[in-house]
Amino acid sequence: MAEARARQGLVLLNTGNGKGKTTAALGILMRAWGRDMKVVMLQFIKASHHRFGEHRAAERMGVEVIPMGRGFTWLSKDLEQDRAMARACWQEAVRRLHSGEYDIVVLDEVTYPIRYGWLDVREVIEALSSRPPHVHVVLTGRNAPQELVDFADLVTEMREVKHPYKRGVKAQPGLEY
Repeated sequence: MAEARARQGLVLLNTGNGKGKTTAALGILMRAWGRDMKVVMLQFIKASHHRFGEHRAAERMGVEVIPMGRGFTWLSKDLEQDRAMARACWQEAVRRLHSGEYDIVVLDEVTYPIRYGWLDVREVIEALSSRPPHVHVVLTGRNAPQELVDFADLVTEMREVKHPYKRGVKAQPGLEY
């Protein structure tokens, strides 16, 4: 734990319209897990009834990947329930961020509830600022607000150059889910 206490916790932000934001965060989780670090990913959009490849792998590895959404919110017919679920995910995220129990906390697709006005960006930044100093945080999602970009220590913008979806190729198992 002395090594963890000496570590400077960083905030990484993966944003942009290109593919790979969650995939990159999962790579960080895998790398950290390989170093016996305690990691958790909370997913703001993905629904618990879906079992994507990352959920199956995480379960086998003993890594917590917790989907707390209802799926694609942009297709939702009950935005109030989506808002409530995002708030519940946020409360769980804050609890885990502040527990000091984790080396890395990933908040997957957290930019969506911020953009929808379900989470206040100032509240998010305040919670990130008050976490234990050794905890790294990875944030993912499109259209990150400028305040979050300014706050993060490292920002990567994934930019779509070409995508097979535009040719009618559907999402591929193992690559996209």
